[in-house]
Amino acid sequence: MRPAAVADPAPGGGFKVGIPARYASSRLPGKPLRRIAGKPMIAHVLERALESGGDEIFVATDDERIVEAVEAYGAPCHLTAAHHPSGTDRLAEVARLRPWAEDEILVNLQGDEPCMAPELIRQVAADLAAHPEHDMATLATAITTREELFDPNVVKVVTAADGSALYFSRAPVPWDRDGFAGGRGRPDPALHRRHIGLYAYRVGFLRRYAGLAAAPHERCEMLEQLRVLWHGARIHVGTVAAAPVPGVDTEKDLQRAEACLRRRRSGQGSPA
Repeated sequence: MRPAAVADPAPGGGFKVGIPARYASSRLPGKPLRRIAGKPMIAHVLERALESGGDEIFVATDDERIVEAVEAYGAPCHLTAAHHPSGTDRLAEVARLRPWAEDEILVNLQGDEPCMAPELIRQVAADLAAHPEHDMATLATAITTREELFDPNVVKVVTAADGSALYFSRAPVPWDRDGFAGGRGRPDPALHRRHIGLYAYRVGFLRRYAGLAAAPHERCEMLEQLRVLWHGARIHVGTVAAAPVPGVDTEKDLQRAEACLRRRRSGQGSPA
């Protein structure tokens, strides 16, 4: 029997949600199947996707164990090739096989984001729908501390006047030449923005993405979205008030997600 928590999504959501989930992880092996609040992490991610109201939800993985776990929760799961370097590549394989229209919107919700707020999933899909001249959309929030700005694990994004992404980096960009000299200065929330790794794609572009050569900047920074910019495609960056609870990469992250989901279950607020 399908668990009650994983109900059918509401029809007519206007977007799909794909969840790439890789079994291998150097820091947390078998990450999607690690248990949080009594369930595998991938089950919580599915619930966030379903709560967003997307009209089609699926998981794309490289491992039969994840397929088995996902199907036990009544959700479709695609077994994809093991060699994909990113979640976008994994979803692109599924997009090439599905009879979706070129202009349909697919949101990429990473399989290690059990606390992602459903409203952010809806927001990134709506943002792409509202900007038909863009191929992708993503989200960002203001950076307010030096610690965050100079943390290489926090990806920064610089945008143009129309909200189009100019560059993503692990470095503190844009660099305040005078203010940051000698360790002085503070981030400017109007300029320094933290990228939130939630993407929406037009299906036609996603199908083409898999055939694009990896960009030198992508290899250097280890940021897949730089391939998009390198090949001249456009990413619109929407703004959110605050970053969601980070994804899970370590044992400490698991404990943080456990606390977040227990608060949610007790009615003390959303996952974010």
